[in-house]
This record gives sequence, C-alpha cells and structure tokens, in this order.
Amino acid sequence: MKELQPLNQNVILDLDESKKEQRTSGGIIIPDTAKEKPQIARVVAVGNVENPGIAVGDLVIYKKYSGTELEYEGHKYLFIPYADLLAKIVETEEI
Repeated sequence: MKELQPLNQNVILDLDESKKEQRTSGGIIIPDTAKEKPQIARVVAVGNVENPGIAVGDLVIYKKYSGTELEYEGHKYLFIPYADLLAKIVETEEI
C-alpha cells in the first residue's frame, strides 16, 4: 500500500471532501469554474512540525492562494506549508 507523507513542515489536506456538487435553490448546478476556491479542508497528514496544533482528521482554514494541488490515485490533495494554516475548526459546547 502506498501513502503520501509530507516532508519538512508541510501538511496534506483533503480537497475532495469540500468539492461536492452544489446547486442553486432553483436546481441549477453550479460548475466548478464558477465556484470560489474552498478554504476549509480536512488534515490527511502532518510533516515534521514541532508541537503542531493540529492532528490528522482536524478541519482547518488555510490561506486562499497557498499550496500545491495534486491528484493522487483519483483523490485531490493540497500540499501546504504549516505556516499557511490560519485556524483549526473546533466544536464547543454552549454554556
């Protein structure tokens, strides 16, 4: 089995999860070319980062024009420097 492992201080994000078909309320399919590039993705792997604030499976927000997209075995990934991650999305309980 082959797997992707990021080198240095890079992170791999899953782009397929956020690219689901979108429709307008009238049922018109919005093509990928008309959509804004998503800025939220799930972490697939973390490279050699000291004390990372993220883990595999976390949802993160990243800089808009950062990283390198790659299709590997029919799946789309984004290789991005750890420094280009802006936030981690966490669920909290209401008080």
